[in-house]
Amino acid sequence: MKPLFIRMMYMWELVKSRTLAIMIAVMLPIISPLAFADAGTWSLDSASSSARLYQGSAANPDSASTGVARVTGNVKVDTNDLGNSVFDLSIYPADEQWGHALSPEGTLPAGYVPDPTDHTLLTFHSKRILRMRDGKLQVIGDLTLTRVERSMILMKAYAGPVYGDPVIHTETREVSFLFPDLSAVVSSDPLRPSNLQEKSELDVSGSAYIGYDDFPALRSAIQATNWPVVVRNKQCEMPSMVGEDYHGPTCTGTLIAATSRDNCHMPTVVGEEDYSGPICTPPSGNQTTIVLDLKMLRPTSSPEAEMASRKAASR
Repeated sequence: MKPLFIRMMYMWELVKSRTLAIMIAVMLPIISPLAFADAGTWSLDSASSSARLYQGSAANPDSASTGVARVTGNVKVDTNDLGNSVFDLSIYPADEQWGHALSPEGTLPAGYVPDPTDHTLLTFHSKRILRMRDGKLQVIGDLTLTRVERSMILMKAYAGPVYGDPVIHTETREVSFLFPDLSAVVSSDPLRPSNLQEKSELDVSGSAYIGYDDFPALRSAIQATNWPVVVRNKQCEMPSMVGEDYHGPTCTGTLIAATSRDNCHMPTVVGEEDYSGPICTPPSGNQTTIVLDLKMLRPTSSPEAEMASRKAASR
């Protein structure tokens, strides 16, 4: 009886060991892509990133396009640990020179005197990042508006405008950006991170919806600012000959973003004398929408290449 019992125990232990071996063999292919996939850290390509600004309502947030802007800064998305991720962004008109003074974190030097072309600057510093149930990322942080005002000094002998010292006004509010496209990067599916190894860049977009009562100065500042097109690697040359039809230097580059005029249309009848341009429908609502179009790169480039990207973004 005893040998039979021993044989039965041996068979039981053998079955358990084989079952464990089968489970390990099945689980390893599932665990390995998650544990060893180099999802890693993604950084911002400032030269190819931009922002779109809209005014509208909660029901129709993109009622009217009010401008496009350049986006620079330091964005680090760690897909293995969201606590190590950082969004430090600077948003400003493409013809203003903030990029020469801003640090990668979006801060200005102490005592900085703005360039004569600098008027409007938005900076965003993330404080926490939450992953929603559907995989989307909610990036919560402080949005700071910097507005430069210059008073005009009246002279007895007028020879053009003379401005006084710039006065800098700043206001900060907490806002949140929602990034639906990042759900493909930070996924709860253990099989998906392995696909990231094949990618060297990602295009992601995030939106923030800001009511007028939450940030009154934001809407007026955006409306009072000129937002020209965003161009990468802009190069300008003066014409060899300047005549009566001279309209400035000739510039070339790669278009990154331009303001759309979906709320404007040409009049049905255009007269030469009374024509005053396209007819635009005023936006409905007091909500401001900021859409970030970010180009994310896997940081495999050299420090020299990253510096070249920052210089291209500041042009």
